[in-house]
Amino acid sequence: VQLVESGGGLVQPGGSLRLACAASGITFRRYDMRWYRQAPGKQRELVASITSGGETNYVDSVKERFTISRDNAQNTVYLQMDSLKPEDTAVYYCNSVLNFLQYWGQGTQVTVSS
Repeated sequence: VQLVESGGGLVQPGGSLRLACAASGITFRRYDMRWYRQAPGKQRELVASITSGGETNYVDSVKERFTISRDNAQNTVYLQMDSLKPEDTAVYYCNSVLNFLQYWGQGTQVTVSS
């Protein structure tokens, strides 16, 4: 099983990034998918999730700015991040969950700075 994130980088405040997580080795359409982030010195937090049926949820701090989506044909989950703020700086991790099965990606760094 592999979850490979991409799309991170350095962006100015107010800018946008789109993260992607490509999954292999799992029946992707059956899994709930999540994006977590971890800033230096802080605990990992759940940012956004999308169920196998397409229902989405977001942490309050990113509502109206971030959008999670999935493409089951491409085995990929996306996180569109708009109006980025310095406090969004973190390593972003992709996570897949199906009952007791859970897998993680290696993370991608997002830095929001002028």
